Amino acid sequence: MLSRVRVWLNRTYAENVFFMDQLRRNPSDRAVEIHATHGDPDSPVLAAADTAELEPEGLSPAAYVEFALDQCQRRGIDVFVPRLHQAAIVAHRADFAAVGTALLAPPPEGVAVFHDKVVAYEAVQAIGVPVPPWWRVRTADELVTAVEQLEADGHKACFKPASGAGGVGFRVITRAPFSLAQLNGFPSPYVSLDMVVEALQQADERVDWLVMPRLEQPEVSVDTLTGTDNRVRLAIGRTKNGRRRGFTQHEQWLEPARLIAEGFGLHYLSNIQFRMFGDRPVLMDVNTRPAGGLHQLSLCGVNVPWAAVQLALGEETGVIEPPFLGQDYTVVSGPRQLRPVSVPHQRMEVEPLLPSVPAPAPAVEAAAEVLPL
Repeated sequence: MLSRVRVWLNRTYAENVFFMDQLRRNPSDRAVEIHATHGDPDSPVLAAADTAELEPEGLSPAAYVEFALDQCQRRGIDVFVPRLHQAAIVAHRADFAAVGTALLAPPPEGVAVFHDKVVAYEAVQAIGVPVPPWWRVRTADELVTAVEQLEADGHKACFKPASGAGGVGFRVITRAPFSLAQLNGFPSPYVSLDMVVEALQQADERVDWLVMPRLEQPEVSVDTLTGTDNRVRLAIGRTKNGRRRGFTQHEQWLEPARLIAEGFGLHYLSNIQFRMFGDRPVLMDVNTRPAGGLHQLSLCGVNVPWAAVQLALGEETGVIEPPFLGQDYTVVSGPRQLRPVSVPHQRMEVEPLLPSVPAPAPAVEAAAEVLPL
């Protein structure tokens, strides 16, 4: 009988409760136990896990690596899927291997390239992947120059941090002065150029932003699964156009994604995002981690989280082709149980390492589910 597989997800997105569900419902019928850690005691991933623990706050990357190594050794982790401090963790791959843990993450070189969006754009452009025009700005004068150039070419300017994830800090520049119009309805990403310039002039430190044209829909996120031999085993595009979502296998999206995943050794799971600039797709962003929406590929008849764990364990999956492309769908919110206030939580058959607590209380938190359109 095959032994259980013990997987750890650290401080991951709430939507990865579905990643965890897919691991347990794997087609190999393999027993999987999941450990989760988070800084938020109300994260639904803690309730969904078999064992859970709060992460200490304020650790430096080096100190976090020590915390992670201790978790892997104490918890008997077979596969660690790091999100927080990924760069520091993958630099110590040999140390994790020494305690019996495989890292489901790219090597340090691949992570480093895509930590900085400017470095990433320069690197992918060198291998023939189209990117939008961009400017790196740190001062008000540099911002105004970039915006004026984009507007002269007929584009709407936007900016985002040169390093960051999840759309944090993304804003669209407008010339309209701030007025009551901006206070009606829901907050929007639009911000007045005059207000941004004033904020930069008054700031005590310089920013590090990427300024570029606002790209058009559709947005296509290509989820890739790549082996340590740098060969892509799976690539499927998830399309987003407003509320409507769907899937694509068109090579205009998949070919550049494969070039990036294979060319930069993005082992295991990565998510490569494109949008339209004029009449052609251009790279928007690269995430060297599983996408929050990865579970949506189950609508195409594939279990990608489990295939990634198999590769991390050294089990060859071969090339995975989706047996079909799912119909268009939308994303809605649904309830998930939360844990009681106290953590950690242990399954009964797992020997408690810290005090156990009662079963999850019937509290709820919204989590994204998919429904066909």
